Amino acid sequence: MTTSVDAEDRTVPCTPPRPARRRLPVALAALLALAGCGAPPELDAPTASVTTAPTASETPSATPPAPVTPTAPAPRPPTPDPAATPCRSGPSGDRVVALLRGPARVLPRDARVTVRTGPLCAEGWQYTVLAVRGHEELQVVTRGRPEELELVTAGTDVCGVEVRAAGPTGIRTLACDGTPGA
Repeated sequence: MTTSVDAEDRTVPCTPPRPARRRLPVALAALLALAGCGAPPELDAPTASVTTAPTASETPSATPPAPVTPTAPAPRPPTPDPAATPCRSGPSGDRVVALLRGPARVLPRDARVTVRTGPLCAEGWQYTVLAVRGHEELQVVTRGRPEELELVTAGTDVCGVEVRAAGPTGIRTLACDGTPGA
């Protein structure tokens, strides 16, 4: 071993650099050890001593399987018409006005009223628009049979909670979207 003197006059031992040949055998040994592992047993091909019995699905068939034909969905039951249409079996416009003048007490008896639209019916509900002299148009939503008519709401804006939540589509469209005659 040789020594050398550094800048501060100290003696520092010098070791010669190792030759690259010493590292090569160690690296080769590690590489060979890793390469010798081979493929995992799951990937090896089965040996001749292992046999499997054929299953029913593996046996060839004389005729190919029939193609699967998609079936059409079952027909839906008829649904009520979502649009409100003129009421065929009542109530009449006069019956709606009588309800508003009588038990509902919405209109005074002497108010001059003209039926502008309706009554239009959808699923047991009715929608009517009345022109009241000296006032804005009055929208009316009722339900029930003509002889047992029940007032749901009346006013200039009849798109209330009950109409939105329970009213049929045709009545909701008329009351909330303002499209009479739909």
